Order: sequence, then C-alpha cells, then structure tokens
Amino acid sequence: MSRNPHQSTSRDATGASRVATRDTTAAPSRGPSTEPTPDVSRHPSGSPAREASREVGGGPARVVDAGPARGASREVGGGPARVVDAGPARDAGRYADTPLRFGYGTNGLADLRLDDALALLADLGYDGVGLTLDHMHLDPLADDLAARTRRVAHRLDALGLGVTVETGARYVLDPRRKHGPSLLDPDPGDRARRADLLLRAVRVAADLGAHAVHCFSGVTPPGTDEETAWKRLAEALAPVLDAAGDAGVPLAVEPEPGHLLATLDDFHRLRRTLGDSDALGLTLDIGHCQCLEPLPPADCVRAAGPWLRHVQIEDMRRGVHEHLPFGDGEIDFPPVLAALADTGYQGLTVVELPRHSHAGPHFAERSLPFLRRAAAASAPSNRSGEPSATH
Repeated sequence: MSRNPHQSTSRDATGASRVATRDTTAAPSRGPSTEPTPDVSRHPSGSPAREASREVGGGPARVVDAGPARGASREVGGGPARVVDAGPARDAGRYADTPLRFGYGTNGLADLRLDDALALLADLGYDGVGLTLDHMHLDPLADDLAARTRRVAHRLDALGLGVTVETGARYVLDPRRKHGPSLLDPDPGDRARRADLLLRAVRVAADLGAHAVHCFSGVTPPGTDEETAWKRLAEALAPVLDAAGDAGVPLAVEPEPGHLLATLDDFHRLRRTLGDSDALGLTLDIGHCQCLEPLPPADCVRAAGPWLRHVQIEDMRRGVHEHLPFGDGEIDFPPVLAALADTGYQGLTVVELPRHSHAGPHFAERSLPFLRRAAAASAPSNRSGEPSATH
C-alpha cells in the first residue's frame, strides 16, 4: 500500500484528530473484497522524534490522541480481507497449539467489579489479565492493600489466570491531571509520589506472582529541556529498579506516543543510562509500533525480542494514537504474532482497549477468537507464502 508523504492533520465527522494525506486516491472499501490483502503493516519509514510532534510516514505530521473511541458497535474483524471472528472463545481449542498466551486489560473493563472481570476472562478462555491498579480495581492507595492483594491472588489461582501489573490508571494519583504526577515533574515531591506508586506496584506484583510491572515515562513538562527530563526519569526509576530486582519482577517500560520515552530507540537510551540493568525490560505495544515506529510492527517485535517483558496489542492506524478493536485499523496480525512466537516470549499478550469499557464484555469476547485465529495463521505450517485462511 503506497502512501503520499505529504500529510496534514484534520478532524473527521466525529471530531477526532487524525493524520490525513493529500493523496486523492480513493480509500479502500470497508466492504467484502476478493483482492489479496496488502501488507498494510509495512509503511514508509518515519523519523521518530522525542515529542508529540514528529515525522510520520516520511512527512511532517502530528501523532495525536484521537479522543473517545468510535464505532463500538462494529463487528471485530469487519474490514476487508481481515482475520475474521472465529466465534465464541470456547470454540478456540482448534488453535490451542500456539505458544502465545493472551490476556485482556482491566482498563478495558472498568465498569465491571474486579471479581466479575476476572471471572469473565476465565470463562472466555483467556490465559491471563493485565491488571491496572486503580481506585475500582485493587486500589494501590488503599490502607488494606496487602489484604486485598492476597484475596486477588487467591482468585487468580482459582481461575487459573496469569497476571501482569499495569500502572497506567489516568487519575489514580491526581483527580485533575491525567497520568499526573509523572516521573518528570519539576517538583521532587510529585516525582516521588509517582515512584511510590511504582514501588507499591512492584510489591503487589510480587505478591500476585505477576510476570512484570508496566510503567511509562510521562510527558515532558512545559519549560523542561530534554536532558533534564531524561535525568529526572533515570533518577526516579533507580530505586524502583532496585526494588524490582530484589522482588524478582522485571520493570517493563512502555514507549508511549507523545511521552519523553516514545520509541524503541528511547527505551535503549534509558537502558544504557541505567547500566543495562537486568531488572529493566520493555513493554511493547503493537499498535504504537504501527502508529509511529519507522519499522513495521513485525520487525519491531523481532528487534525488541531480547528485552520483551510485556506485550500489549490492539489495532491502530499510522500516525493516529487511537486504540482500535481488531479489524478497524491497518495492522496485519499473523506476521506480528509469528514474529512474537519466534522470539520465545512467554509472558502475556494483553488486549489494550481502555476506551471501550462501555462495551468491554463484547470486545473481550470477540478479541480472543480473532487473536487465536491470527496465531493459527502464523504457525509454521501456514507460512508457505500462500495467502492464509485469514486473508
């Protein structure tokens, strides 16, 4: 699929910001198609920048947060030549030979009680859960956090669910500022509050037997130069890494569009700054790779393999930071899952749809069959070069 390198930012009828091209070629129909599927995960190289404004697809464009999710009533896999809905997850035993383990994030089930969310995921056949510590799901600031954590640990064991601990709750520390305070804030006390949340998350993860603790850098505050921001990040994470190492739970930093640490290159900068600590790993979000990395998502997976400690997955479009249900974006998933399996990654691959909680059970039910079908299509026996059954 060719793309016009001359791009600009516009708003569609929903008011969502997105990258638009000046190419007058008609967009492909969303209806059924008999044409072979182009490898839309392969896109022109863009130059990753350190700020929210960056080169995307070879021309100047802004990586934007696209606002509230749209099209929640659409069927997953509804686009042309996409991996189709394989039916209820209970029928997914046909795809059980994949080495990958799939989970679903509780930040996409925010309207459910935690116990109900866990029971739902176990019933649907998920292997685990991405547990975001938040006021409604294992509040990390609760006085009785240790006791609550023990109850959740018993519940996870009873349901046979693995777990990773995520720390991306929007307002858990500050009711007025999304993801505030961050590790980059000018006030040392504010940075310490975020670091304390991560220390709490490490203790929770150790008590739950989680395979990783997820975190991110935060957005560079206005008036803060880049070198100062990197210094603050490294200093704030140092005691967290020490605690993670002592607990035997890796800290998996996520490159996040618009944040100081936005790309894989940024992760490696932090890794080198912190002395290549064994306790520091990577959270790779497959959608973010499609959004802004210069490499296609499957190549990003291969490049990230040695440092992978946690994986998040959803669909996405180039240059638009909007987490989409599978089939609503541009990612060709079988090659991505094949690359992930080839790395030997054994942690959870967690569906990340935080803006779809209003229909969380619906998307949880439909996402797992999609992923298992895509994983089956990526198996070695299906890599003959011929179009797979999912195309």
